[in-house]
Amino acid sequence: MATIIGGVATSHTPTIGFAYDEDKQDDGAWTPIFEAFEPVRDWFGRQKPDAIVYIFNDHVTSFFFDHYSAFTLGIGNEYAVADEGGGARALPVVPGNPELAQHIAVSLVTDEFDMSFFQDKPLDHGFFSPMSVLLDHADGTWPTTIVPLQVGVLQFPIPTAARCYKLGKALRRAIESYPDDIRVAVVATGGLSHQVHGERAGFNNQNWDHQFLDAIVRSPAALAEMTHAEYATLGGMEGAEVIMWLIMRGALSEDVRQVHSSFYLPSMTGIATLVLEDEAVELPAAIHQRHRERMAQQLKGIDELPGTYPFDLATSVRAYRLNKYLHAMVDPAHRARFLSEPEASFAEAGLTEIERDLVRRRDWLGLIHYGVIFFMLEKLAAVIGVSNLDVYAAMRGESLDDFLKTRNTQVIYSVAGSHAR
Repeated sequence: MATIIGGVATSHTPTIGFAYDEDKQDDGAWTPIFEAFEPVRDWFGRQKPDAIVYIFNDHVTSFFFDHYSAFTLGIGNEYAVADEGGGARALPVVPGNPELAQHIAVSLVTDEFDMSFFQDKPLDHGFFSPMSVLLDHADGTWPTTIVPLQVGVLQFPIPTAARCYKLGKALRRAIESYPDDIRVAVVATGGLSHQVHGERAGFNNQNWDHQFLDAIVRSPAALAEMTHAEYATLGGMEGAEVIMWLIMRGALSEDVRQVHSSFYLPSMTGIATLVLEDEAVELPAAIHQRHRERMAQQLKGIDELPGTYPFDLATSVRAYRLNKYLHAMVDPAHRARFLSEPEASFAEAGLTEIERDLVRRRDWLGLIHYGVIFFMLEKLAAVIGVSNLDVYAAMRGESLDDFLKTRNTQVIYSVAGSHAR
């Protein structure tokens, strides 16, 4: 079974990444930041986690307000560095852990957390600012994999502190029920006290910062009872993002050992680090087996339903490139390129020969078997002037006329709009 080796919390200010990139580790005011990070770096070096579940908030870089979620889990194969306006930092792509992510996803939904999921999105300083210092990547690779969990804390309403703490407990159940024998660290980021907008910009409260660092270890349930307004009053509006630390703390047992803690206020944000090791009693394996059985309950027997292929997270990751290509048919320029120069269009999208052949032959059932969701077939069909009914018939191995005989009305339709060809 997977083991949670401990929890880490750290601030994520852009200044950390700036100072690191400019080699300011031994430069005056910057030195205390790196001295405080060194024990955390050493802990990661000793523990060598196989995976890190990383809890963070994006700063309206990869996630915007056209679709803003409370909890969104990364399920992809890798995560690049985001460009936050002045160019991306020169850091290697960090590998994901899609198998662990998919297990966590199903477990959290089973525990009635309504998650959303992402892949193919770069991560901003919420991840790369602290972790570029805490994890060795001198050879151009990272020593572990990550499962990023982005928490929407910028647009209200946001999750309550209590909900974050409960999510942490569900996250523990998810990780510990993962059947592979891997070592997992849970890392949360955010804060401490700061406010970066309005007339209160520059607000700090060092007394609260120290109280919070003590309470997150000893009295997390009390912190979970606080409101957003109370967090903002004590630690600044943006400082209220420390509720994400409660997800990490909830993923640990009641009994923890504090290995390291630090606090430093160089400018706008209280920069803190915290390392906790779990001291829980190991539970019987049967408990985790029962949880996995509960996770599988909703789709139990689906494999016995002929001609039915649930579009699950594993399928989404496996066929992401081709689904993305077909989804782009909503863009007029992409449609035109596909119709006029399909082979060049395939090459530009990096499609494999198998993927290209499926599209060339309009192998509707083959595309489904490959992992393309039907609603991408619908878009492709509309672009090439084929009706939905033609696609349905082809998947059933029937002629259009024979398929129409099975319908109450013999109508032909598609999703094609007024500019369809």
